[in-house]
Amino acid sequence: MSKPQPDHVHFRTCNLCEAMCGLRISMRDRQIIAIEGDKEDPFSRGHICPKAVALQDIYHDPDRLKFPVRRTAAGWQRIGWEEAFAEVAARLRAVQAAHGRNAVGIYQGNPSVHNMGTLLYAAPFIRALRTRNRFSATSVDQLPHHLAAYLMFGHQYLVPVPDVDRTDYMLILGANPLVSNGSMMTAAGIADRLRRIQQRGGKIVVIDPRRSETAARADEHFFARPGSDALLLAAMLHVIFAEGLARTNGWQAYSDHLAQAQEAVAAFTPARVADAVGMAAADICRLAREFCAATRAVCYGRIGTSTQAFGGLCHWLINLLNIVSGNFDRAGGAMFTHPAIDVVSIVGATGRTGGYGRWRSRVRGLPEFGGELPVAALAEEILTPGEERIRALVTSAGNPVLSTPHGRQLDDALAQLDFMVAIDIYVNETTRHAHIILPPTTGLETSHYDLAFHVLAVQNTAKYSPALFAPEPDMRHDWQIFQALRAHLEAGEGEPPRRDKGDVFQRRPETILDLGLRYGPYGSWGGRRGRADGLNLAKLKRQPHGVDLGALRSCMPARLYTPTHRIELAPELFVADMARLAAHFFGGNAGREHTFDLALIGRRQLRSNNSWMHNSHRLVKGKERCTLLLHPEDAAVRGLQTGDMALVCSRVGQVRAQVAVSDEVMAGVVSLPHGWGHDRSGILLAVARENAGISINDLTDDHTIDPLTGNAAFSNVRVRVEKA
Repeated sequence: MSKPQPDHVHFRTCNLCEAMCGLRISMRDRQIIAIEGDKEDPFSRGHICPKAVALQDIYHDPDRLKFPVRRTAAGWQRIGWEEAFAEVAARLRAVQAAHGRNAVGIYQGNPSVHNMGTLLYAAPFIRALRTRNRFSATSVDQLPHHLAAYLMFGHQYLVPVPDVDRTDYMLILGANPLVSNGSMMTAAGIADRLRRIQQRGGKIVVIDPRRSETAARADEHFFARPGSDALLLAAMLHVIFAEGLARTNGWQAYSDHLAQAQEAVAAFTPARVADAVGMAAADICRLAREFCAATRAVCYGRIGTSTQAFGGLCHWLINLLNIVSGNFDRAGGAMFTHPAIDVVSIVGATGRTGGYGRWRSRVRGLPEFGGELPVAALAEEILTPGEERIRALVTSAGNPVLSTPHGRQLDDALAQLDFMVAIDIYVNETTRHAHIILPPTTGLETSHYDLAFHVLAVQNTAKYSPALFAPEPDMRHDWQIFQALRAHLEAGEGEPPRRDKGDVFQRRPETILDLGLRYGPYGSWGGRRGRADGLNLAKLKRQPHGVDLGALRSCMPARLYTPTHRIELAPELFVADMARLAAHFFGGNAGREHTFDLALIGRRQLRSNNSWMHNSHRLVKGKERCTLLLHPEDAAVRGLQTGDMALVCSRVGQVRAQVAVSDEVMAGVVSLPHGWGHDRSGILLAVARENAGISINDLTDDHTIDPLTGNAAFSNVRVRVEKA
């Protein structure tokens, strides 16, 4: 039977992960008949993953909320938008009047940066809250990347990106780009990009405690103990300095404190770190020499190097390795993007390039970064009595009960709030505690431009996607919700909501988008191409597949935002933290966890990016994927076989998990995927409940963090495993 022919074809960018894959959506009689990769998209070139096909599932999901609801004793009750906005503003205002402005907290989830409306309009709303208790998924994810960028280059968003399309040697630590499609490295079709490295005679080396999908296709894979990456990187730098392998491509003319950086790694010889890392000293030396000998090389670290006790050090040392090997700001190395809407320059012009330790959390004194506190502190800030304890919470596009450490504790804490409002499309494990839920339109009902991920892309492109479907009557976009909440908050009690027509954030997203394009580096008003052929939204709309703006290009030192306009090679915070690294591994305390004798790590899965994707049948169908990977030696000692149920215990909790025995993980390491655990009462996610799985964050510890950054240390959580 022949496939039905479409009467309309829609092109857009998938916004479910960082990859920015171009989609070709075929329609007939206003129904989707196919979602395929757009082969004419200059960035993704036809690549697509299973998540994109599920965009239609989210749009049609019968469990998805479309209108405001209030929690009552009889269940969820629909209410009007204006009634909801007025009640939310009044109750937040009342909490702050009674207990101080910081008695209100806000948490933003990962999808926030995947949605243009939320990314643009949430910030003015948050400023209207006037609270310092701001949290987001950043501190369970990529915060160490941003701290390293801020301290070394002067801007938290000036994160180097691997120029994967031109490199000859790629060293990958704690990352699985074949499954993530590139993370903090937006790289649609990464499998082909990596394959081309090998086809042109290059080499890919992966360091990971699990033989991941990427490691399996690499030229070489080394197991390394979770949390030891900073030792490995320091030892490689030691070899480079000791053997005179450092190369310059001009970086020495605009950088400071090389001698201090060299001194910081002097004690970390390959022989000294080998046992702690789990690699032979000879292999560490060889990797350092190969990296420097390659014509063009780049080191890339991701979730495994971020979510650990030394995440900040890892990303300083990764940047340092790329710089001193001569692979910084050059083709094939670590480079910076020049996106059409240059978020780095726009934010830089405001002077808000970052900040560290300007205030600290009330209970544990964890440092602020970029205006946010580490989310590992959220539960204790609700539960611990005292002045300005969090008594009301706003969540936006997040499910921290499943995505932040010690989820059960946070679950209990949310139940004790005086008031909670969620901006979300589902009643999930977190939002079930809300008093009011405000659901925005999503996916195919919204226009889209990737403001965040063009900043991290391995190629400069631009693409605007109009909405495919019009929202149902009385639905609201995310930007409209944030506009209305802000207006009600700023109006004051008893006053009608007011809107300043001169405020750009009172306009539609497309207006802001057009201004950003016009004033950007390719724009018709501020760009290098001048008015005649410069980019603006109207021109971008005429290019439904997007436009190619060229390969990454050198930009140093002009793009630096440090006070000296020079790279800081040895930030004092990182240099001082090396003492903690040495004390942890060589101070006589490492490896003494007798009760909890295994190291727990997470794992990414291709069909599972965020917890809310588990309500799509096509993404959860098939064999059980929420399993505990256990090495054969560790399984034999415990009398466990594949299919058995095991009890996994940590300091904060325990779960029952189905075992999968595999040498895919190194001995002493166990692995669970993230995002599962849909067994709580009160959630309205029919498909997810049938495929509940278990939450790894019922085991992860809110007190196991990187003390420097406050980032959650999900990698190397100590656990005990026994037969259930």
